[in-house]
Amino acid sequence: MAELIYYCGTMDSGKSTLALQTAHNHQSRGRTGLIFTNRDRAGRGRISSRLGLQSLAIEVDSDLDLHKYVVEKLSNGQRIDFVICDEAQFYTSSQIEELARIVDGLSIDVFAFGILTDFRTALFPGSARLVELADRVQTLQVEALCWCGARATHNARTMGGTMVTEGAQVVVGDVASEEEVGYEVLCRRHHMRRVTSRASKSAGFEPLPFISQENDSGK
Repeated sequence: MAELIYYCGTMDSGKSTLALQTAHNHQSRGRTGLIFTNRDRAGRGRISSRLGLQSLAIEVDSDLDLHKYVVEKLSNGQRIDFVICDEAQFYTSSQIEELARIVDGLSIDVFAFGILTDFRTALFPGSARLVELADRVQTLQVEALCWCGARATHNARTMGGTMVTEGAQVVVGDVASEEEVGYEVLCRRHHMRRVTSRASKSAGFEPLPFISQENDSGK
């Protein structure tokens, strides 16, 4: 049976990389599908990974009816075995419901990839609806790290390197940016304390070194 699966994680945890790999795996077995995205860092109509991988994609504007789009493609004779949806946190709640209709009514697998919560730790509407409707919600196994070396669990928005907690929910930026708008992944402790990597360096803090297995075993 077809499934709606949501793969979620923080920024910098390899979501787009997995989306592209998933598409490649299906295509290499002769399956044909559609790739959707929304507000990718590479621009409209593209899905990109920080590892350098890119692919053309269909831009999901707020007025796009995903179910209708897929039905029209099928009606025109196009074969669709799977659907990839990157940056799914930006989709509307109605569009997530349309993905569920694609799975249930058309028996097409839908693989969605996105971020659960915003910089204020509030669920994105698209992610909230996916959690409610998905057959499976899977946390990505690639762990992003906070500047302190702990597992990053929260996304922080920065302005010139300083963490902010107010503003519009969606402002496009990148984790590599320290310009007007940037993003950084933090552990819960440092997110709640608003301690970014720049703030930690200014205060003279440095991440603790990882302890090797040899040192840990007393060798």
